[in-house]
Amino acid sequence: MALAVLALLTSAPMHPYRMQVVIKQWGKDQVINVGSRATLYKTIDRLVRDGLIRVRETERERLRPERTVYEMTDAGREVSRRWMREMLSAPRREFPEFPAAISLLPLLEPDQAREALETRRAYLEGEVARLDAELAEYRQSLPRVSLVEVEYLRGMAAAELSFVAAVVDDLRSGRLGWSQQELREAMEEERQ
Repeated sequence: MALAVLALLTSAPMHPYRMQVVIKQWGKDQVINVGSRATLYKTIDRLVRDGLIRVRETERERLRPERTVYEMTDAGREVSRRWMREMLSAPRREFPEFPAAISLLPLLEPDQAREALETRRAYLEGEVARLDAELAEYRQSLPRVSLVEVEYLRGMAAAELSFVAAVVDDLRSGRLGWSQQELREAMEEERQ
């Protein structure tokens, strides 16, 4: 979120509501969680405290409430570029919930796991189709650099779809299976 705020302020000074609107208009809400305005305001407060952005002015339009407009500082420009270089060059270890759930698959019976994964596969098929349609629509009017995160999301969804489909096939064919008894016996052997 902090990097998104800094990136927006690189283009022009703006108030938080405008930041939230622009992130959504540009489709960046697919990769930046701007659903909570409170999180946005906390991020802005932290950036001001750290000297990366500053208040430019407080404006009031007719019957609307006051809005504080923020602008980037020189320190903010430098930090945003450094963060970008770091984020692009060095993968961070993240802990998404799906790999955690897969690691605990034996909590379910094989048929239950297969049913849940079939539901996920259907969702992923729809997501890949949606992202393909979005790319086809916007490639005509936007430069590719504006769509690279959609390409990334599509690639990740396609890779996950391939993985999930393979696991479902293995569960259906019996190449992957387990029983609670087999798992207990394996745990006993490991303890010995």
